[in-house]
Amino acid sequence: MSKVLHPTRDPTKMGLGKSIAVLTSGGDAQGMNAAVRATVRVGLYTGAKVYFVHEGYQGLVDGGENICSASWESVSMMLQLGGTVIGSARCKDFRTREGRMKAACNLVKLGITNLCVIGGDGSLTGANEFRTEWSGLLADLVRAGKISAEEAKKSSHLNIVGMVGSIDNDFCGTDMTIGTDSALHRIIEVVDAITTTAQSHQRTFILEVMGRHCGYLALVSALACGADWVFIPEMPPDEGWEDHLCRRLMDQRSRGSRLNVIIVAEGAISRDGKPITSDQIKKLVTDRLGFDTRTTVLGHVQRGGTPSAFDRILGSRMGVEAVMALLEATPDTPACVVSLSGNQAVRLPLMECVQVTKDVTAAMAQGKFEDAIKLRGRSFENNWNTYKLLAHINPPDVKSNINVAVMNIGAPCAGMNAAVRSAVKMGIIQGHSMLAVHDGFDGLAHGQIEPITWTSVSGWTGMGGSMLGTKRTLPGKMMEEVSLNIAKYNIHALVIIGGFEAYVGGLELVQAREKYEEVCIPIVVIPATVSNNVPGSDFSIGADTALNTITSTCDRIKQSAAGTKRRVFIVETMGGYCGYLATMAGLAAGADAAYIFEEKFTIRDLEANVEHLLEKMKTTVKRGLILRNENCNSNYTTDFIFSLYSEEGKGVFDCRKNVLGHMQQGGTPTPFDRNFATKMGAKSVLWLTEKLKECYRHGRIFANTPDSACVLGMRKRALNFQPLADLKADTDFEHRIPKTQWWLKIRPIMKILAKYDIKLDTSEHANLEHVVNKTGSLKK
Repeated sequence: MSKVLHPTRDPTKMGLGKSIAVLTSGGDAQGMNAAVRATVRVGLYTGAKVYFVHEGYQGLVDGGENICSASWESVSMMLQLGGTVIGSARCKDFRTREGRMKAACNLVKLGITNLCVIGGDGSLTGANEFRTEWSGLLADLVRAGKISAEEAKKSSHLNIVGMVGSIDNDFCGTDMTIGTDSALHRIIEVVDAITTTAQSHQRTFILEVMGRHCGYLALVSALACGADWVFIPEMPPDEGWEDHLCRRLMDQRSRGSRLNVIIVAEGAISRDGKPITSDQIKKLVTDRLGFDTRTTVLGHVQRGGTPSAFDRILGSRMGVEAVMALLEATPDTPACVVSLSGNQAVRLPLMECVQVTKDVTAAMAQGKFEDAIKLRGRSFENNWNTYKLLAHINPPDVKSNINVAVMNIGAPCAGMNAAVRSAVKMGIIQGHSMLAVHDGFDGLAHGQIEPITWTSVSGWTGMGGSMLGTKRTLPGKMMEEVSLNIAKYNIHALVIIGGFEAYVGGLELVQAREKYEEVCIPIVVIPATVSNNVPGSDFSIGADTALNTITSTCDRIKQSAAGTKRRVFIVETMGGYCGYLATMAGLAAGADAAYIFEEKFTIRDLEANVEHLLEKMKTTVKRGLILRNENCNSNYTTDFIFSLYSEEGKGVFDCRKNVLGHMQQGGTPTPFDRNFATKMGAKSVLWLTEKLKECYRHGRIFANTPDSACVLGMRKRALNFQPLADLKADTDFEHRIPKTQWWLKIRPIMKILAKYDIKLDTSEHANLEHVVNKTGSLKK
């Protein structure tokens, strides 16, 4: 990503003399409040005046009390609320020039020339149109005597930045829109509940989810729950799909499955453009197969509820980026949207994104469905390809004579089973025989190895923990036994799913290749740990589930503190020496501080935090939340910090402490972890299959090059395979963490949102990028 350097800029003075207004428009989405909160607080931090616009564009047109000044405290306790606190409305008036003139007049009178719009593509297109005709609107207002020439001169240019709030994830150019992850949480909660009742009665369930023009929710839900079929508008089923669907359902039942799940996007269509409805599918399955079939239409449940940790962090990061983009804009800068690509903040020209979004609709209308999938973006395309591979291909008649073993290492975490299921299914599709190794390297050394079939892993996607069993033991001291069993069970390749021990264990196997020829097989490590501390990957399976557990617990704790008043909670999180969970939960739950090992702190820092809380208790927000990573400091323990805060806050606030413990490793995996694990498991086996072809010599497998043992990790914007040996230089083995960690750069955001007077580093920020139309040229 391109970076721009501004070494001399002081972020706390960037907004002096400027005014920013924030509004939410169109359909509501969970996480909008996080974006509003961040926009307000970062705006105030830069020295700007910030205004709420209530009721979306209608409030902009009506003016008066709808546009009011925002303060730091006015956005307190908003993070955990769904919907939008400042209201949203569909507005016909703003579509007329007369309405937009009223809106311009209201903004000019208040000296507002920076507008932050959170909404869908319609809302953002309207904002761009408003900006384009701004000078004309001002000229008309001067002529009509509504504003003076002086006022028009002061407000001669309007800057617009958009954040996409839409549960459908239907805006091109962005990986995820605000609200999508939370909507997936609602869908998966329902799927999990339905699964238990469907299995009891051997039923087929048809679930209709939102997505009139975009199948993202349906597609990811299908991947995350292992659905038998998904109907999406971007890729209608082939002719004769009715026979294919019935064959698939019969096949699943004959394999011993007690339930079938079919997911339908509300905008699903057939090849000739006719709607495919859930009732139509129910009639087909009932009439042809006689299966007991039920339909559930989810509707507005998907928009409701509390935002997920991901949506809160996304909204908060986007809010910061939006304010920076507004304050750095010039009259020549095109209106932009801020977004995330992978874990990178990006700015994209608004109208390029709108154009590609329109191109998708056009491609679908013209029957160019492959183009529609590509135009949706890399993330959508990857999901579709993984779904096709796992759901649509039957095992080949000819076996490959390859045995691939799958194992779990380290502490259990949510999503491990989804990765195993995906790897097993992909292996079977490739014609391999799959072997399950129970209890990690102990099991490999003691022969706890058995064949694993498709039926044995069905239903594993939504299960927490580790069904294979997992231990922290490393293979080094048992290498003789390990090598003998690799030979005995004729294991040709190994998938290791786990945390830091999986990486170290993989390294030990690589080092043992010199002595034991049996270990010269391709190996892939899939990071799976709540600590998110595996070298070579920005994210680990299980971390998102743990983060949501911590965040929802902190919500309850804050609610308790808000009720009691003048109370500070000290919460200890897991993570070993890695501060990822404490930092991200701090951002998602609105913590006042998060102590981590990577950022050293002294007694003076602790005193400063206490002083900060003493000041906070003088405001209307009379509560505090402090997070502490379990290994952040061996002397400043949770008990020590609790005692220090209790003593120093005496008479002003009292303290309570919570050690969250192993609840962070439990629970059912979140949609993100299910989807991430499914893609990782499938990709790892495809890679091993290619490696096995490269390593096949003289009738046997021999792999001893560094690139035949890799970590499969998410790096910035893509899944990459990196040799285990190459990652040693970037690993702190003593503290079991990578030496460079991307999330440390977003820690200042948490501190600024908690009202700390620190400097936000603006030397590295997102530059304007372009949206590439994958079916052809760069969209201009």
